[in-house]
Amino acid sequence: MIEVDVLKKVPVREQAPAERAKNFKEVCLGYDKEEAMAEATRCINCKNARCITGCPVSINIPAFIEQVKEGNIEGAYKIISESSALPAVCGRVCPQESQCEGVCVRGVKGEAVSIGKLERFVADWARENGIRPEPAKVKRGKRVAVIGSGPAGLTCAGDLAKYGYDVTIYEALHKAGGVLVYGIPEFRLPKDAVVEKEIENVRSLGVKIETDVVIGKSITIDELLEQEKFDAVFIGSGAGLPKFMGIPGENANGVFSANEYLTRSNLMKAFDENSRTPIMKSKKVAVVGGGNVAMDAARTALRLGAEVHIVYRRSEAELPARVEEVHHAKEEGIIFDLLTNPTEILEDEKGWVCGIKCVRMELGEPDESGRRRPVVVPDSEFVIDVDTVIMSLGTSPNPLISSTTKGLEANKHGCIVATEDTGKTSRDSVYAGGDAVTGAATVILAMGAGKSAAKAIHEQLSA
Repeated sequence: MIEVDVLKKVPVREQAPAERAKNFKEVCLGYDKEEAMAEATRCINCKNARCITGCPVSINIPAFIEQVKEGNIEGAYKIISESSALPAVCGRVCPQESQCEGVCVRGVKGEAVSIGKLERFVADWARENGIRPEPAKVKRGKRVAVIGSGPAGLTCAGDLAKYGYDVTIYEALHKAGGVLVYGIPEFRLPKDAVVEKEIENVRSLGVKIETDVVIGKSITIDELLEQEKFDAVFIGSGAGLPKFMGIPGENANGVFSANEYLTRSNLMKAFDENSRTPIMKSKKVAVVGGGNVAMDAARTALRLGAEVHIVYRRSEAELPARVEEVHHAKEEGIIFDLLTNPTEILEDEKGWVCGIKCVRMELGEPDESGRRRPVVVPDSEFVIDVDTVIMSLGTSPNPLISSTTKGLEANKHGCIVATEDTGKTSRDSVYAGGDAVTGAATVILAMGAGKSAAKAIHEQLSA
């Protein structure tokens, strides 16, 4: 029997840093049943559970944890799957520390309950024991098209299928999963063992998925509504258009967007020497940016054999990446060049990256985001010798869909304009959510938007 300190989380097992830095196997090994049941005893089952309001998809967290505590893991899974289409994913990549765990009452005096690790355990147990969400008992005879098979699209499609609608997902790439398959590395989110199984669960609800369909080129939303006779459309196409700094040298050989670098590694398996789309074997890499995607790119480059530097213009306190991801990166040997801003990428005579020129920064007054604005330190220019630069400065939506759909409003950033609570757009019967609306954000926020839109579509079609 595991002894439980109510003020501290039951520790979770992980690969040792020196070992995991050389492979793409999952870093966190998760709880076993005994550990999960022990951690579940720390939950005090609040009557007014703030953790539920902290969850973008409103999982009944105390109820599922109570079932774990009693050893009824199937019951816990049924409770979770009422609200979440992707629990094994969320248990791994959600920023629980700023959501459900961030408002956990147990965390007021001590550490919050490890909600994310418990969700992961339940979802993994269900998968290993062949437990799947229950399909709809009633078919409504109406059809909905979902654009994109990332977290927003999968969630919206899954919920609509549970409501009884005939749902078809259209995915531009050759493999379903969106950012879950092309953006997040294997060592954080295993593709075959986790993502593919979650997608199979959505398919088991009756959802059809068609890949290699580029909406706006293969077929337009207007054609889906007018010719294919879909009753509604949800746009969950994400934000895959990378941003750059606009500094000299960004077109040099050896400069990647984080999106390209991660897509090649995650989706195209470029780390395999037999891959049809291999990626260069770098010796020294600079990753510009400080978010989760920057950490993913840096830790991927490390596993491909490079010395890796994170170059970020603010201090560690302002890093937007999850604390856990920063901690793991440091453990693995990533070098953090903080309060550092690139000004030029240097090229050799053949046009290949040979360094990145930077200046030192210091923090001034807060800017519109609330973070202290970085200011250049005079006469502080220096060069980091690198052969590869990965730009991880965020992404924006591809304008193809908004530019090929009649009456669909987008803002100056290319994001589709939609109401926050319903996802309703300026075009009748067209809804949108996730990164296509907000710009790059988290998996769980995209799922929350997909869930809200599914409810709104159901209310429209069942009126």
